[in-house]
Amino acid sequence: MGVFATTEDPGSSGHEQVVFCQDKQTGLKAIIGIYSTALGPALGGTRFYPYASESDALADVLDLSRGMAYKNAIAGLDLGGGKAVIWGDPERIKSEALLRAYGRFVESLAGRYYTACDVGTYVADMDVIARETSYVTGRSVEHGGAGDSSILTAWGVFQGMRAAAEHVWGAPTLAGRRVGVAGLGKVGKYLVGHLIDDGAEVVATDVNPKALEWARATHPQVALLDDAAALVAADIDVYAPCALSGALNDDTVPALRAKVVAGAANNQLAHSGIEKLLADRGILYAPDYVVNAGGVIQVADEIEGFNFDRAKLRATRIYDTTREILRLADAEGVPPAVAADRLAERRMADVGRLRTIHLR
Repeated sequence: MGVFATTEDPGSSGHEQVVFCQDKQTGLKAIIGIYSTALGPALGGTRFYPYASESDALADVLDLSRGMAYKNAIAGLDLGGGKAVIWGDPERIKSEALLRAYGRFVESLAGRYYTACDVGTYVADMDVIARETSYVTGRSVEHGGAGDSSILTAWGVFQGMRAAAEHVWGAPTLAGRRVGVAGLGKVGKYLVGHLIDDGAEVVATDVNPKALEWARATHPQVALLDDAAALVAADIDVYAPCALSGALNDDTVPALRAKVVAGAANNQLAHSGIEKLLADRGILYAPDYVVNAGGVIQVADEIEGFNFDRAKLRATRIYDTTREILRLADAEGVPPAVAADRLAERRMADVGRLRTIHLR
């Protein structure tokens, strides 16, 4: 499918700007998607991933940038939503020159888009990109940044999970609950620690053998399963998808035995209608972009001069936001994902409208 056909599709319409970036000498092929700047400059990470095709890369950046607009709105940030993808295998083509070339493209947008870490990009990469643009967050502490945003992403997911547990079982704790974590990467490893500290029994899986080795060495009490399918079908109370998108689909939801889904992965619902399938099965879904907003809260704080305690306090409020959304969903008789979308859309419309008031 061509670029114009893709961006005009009703399911992905509404983007303000989509920028294709290429530097042949470094091998850079990137796409920056800006969904909305109604609340402020767009903020979202850069994903470095070996997509099967350009169409797959474009579809991902369109979905992810829209998700960031909703995430930033529901988190109460004065920031819009954007995202970027670099098409390629970071193990093979990532270099200083490529990252700096990408930074030049970010700079060319003159502050309409701030980037940050995502799958395949790390704090050290943001430091390199920052040598070419000031519109970058998630830098290292020694370079004036917020450091690893996975820390507060995991903290926020844990807070959202506590709110979901309270809604289902009456107490805001995972103590005595069996939690399945799919993905022990940048966020999942921190989430496992919070769950163990709270008294949960944790089972987990990951496609990366090194992640499994880490779990065995660091948390030997964690039961490790062969794959995500085994985890979905396991006897668990909470399912926490913490890897790539689309974890909740037509195959996994019917097999799921958990009563709560709350995880760090973006775009967990494979398609529209999955939220209703979850509700029909009596599974409470804590919307992904609500509970995983801790990371964007952390890097957004960097824009005003990073303070970890302030950012953690804001991320802790994800517990209250999740409670409000679950209450609203019950009151309006809709799935939590629908309630969250309504709150985010209302804020983007109400606050975004103020930009039409001209002060001079």
